[in-house]
Amino acid sequence: MAMASMTNILCLFSIRLLLSFASVGGGKVPAIIVFGDSSVDAGNNNYIPTIARSNFEPYGRDFNGGHPTGRFCNGKIATDFISQAFGLKGAIPAYLDPTYSISDFATGVTFASAGTGYDNATSNVLSVMPLWKELEYYKDYQTKLRASLGDGRANDIIKDALYMISIGTNDFLENYYAVPGRSTQYNIKEYENFLIGIAGNFTKALYDLGARKISLGGLPPMGCMPLERTGNLMGGSECVDSYNNLAAEFNSKLNDLVIKQNKDLNGMDMVFSDPYGIMLDIVQKPAFYGFEVTGVACCATGMFEMGYACSRTNPFTCSDASKYVFWDSFHPTEKTNSIVANHVVQNSLAKFL
Repeated sequence: MAMASMTNILCLFSIRLLLSFASVGGGKVPAIIVFGDSSVDAGNNNYIPTIARSNFEPYGRDFNGGHPTGRFCNGKIATDFISQAFGLKGAIPAYLDPTYSISDFATGVTFASAGTGYDNATSNVLSVMPLWKELEYYKDYQTKLRASLGDGRANDIIKDALYMISIGTNDFLENYYAVPGRSTQYNIKEYENFLIGIAGNFTKALYDLGARKISLGGLPPMGCMPLERTGNLMGGSECVDSYNNLAAEFNSKLNDLVIKQNKDLNGMDMVFSDPYGIMLDIVQKPAFYGFEVTGVACCATGMFEMGYACSRTNPFTCSDASKYVFWDSFHPTEKTNSIVANHVVQNSLAKFL
């Protein structure tokens, strides 16, 4: 316990140190603009007809005094902590949330939609926003930003903002390996390359719209999600190595894409933000980070529930999420998100502070 407590203290110190760096740096990044899936959705799915939602208890029970926002977490998600580390707002709002205005979005906004992926077919599984639709909303955002702030100031924000992309897990776990279709069209390596092509087109589209500072996020060790471990009965409910190896391989291809586009696109300053290593380390050495439970999640039985199956009436939901790596069977707790965010800021994003 002493080691866990010391680790928590060091983590908080690191975040505070990063905050002080951000304030000294004079705010080189005026806004954080986010695209992706449930890892970075702050509630956009609340406003579209889909079952992929989390705007109900116990989600959000540790968010600003207990407010379910649509984040798939008990509290904040990683991009909220990253925004704070850059000296910006402590929570990035969802673009479709009508309680916010363009003045709120000027310093940060997320267009992410839980359940989506690079592949349009992935978004069809749960009837959520495809990635191209997120880009269309971003174009709408640009128009509103220019109308509100004027071309000069809006263009400065667009050019200097940090664009964060976190997506891809659903393409494999909710699409390729879960429903008929893509697996009959492509073998797994061909499908990876298909997704990499979409990723490259997306980052190029952002570049053409004025983005220069881009963080392309990698996949976590998705075989260690409780949902996948629950299904791995023959393997003793341990992490599914084949899924982890796939994530690592796909991340290598994303990193190659980053290197290529930085060479090919003048002024592009893209980084690869990799959550894989830190997440795997947390799962393998939980006590070092102050966790007690890794194999199951906090919500309900912790084995398979997420979304509506993660009900506030479920008597099995844990009382202290900070002891758990995962909040539901697919998503990390706020504490895990804070550690991953701190790692990404220190190892990938520090150059932008």
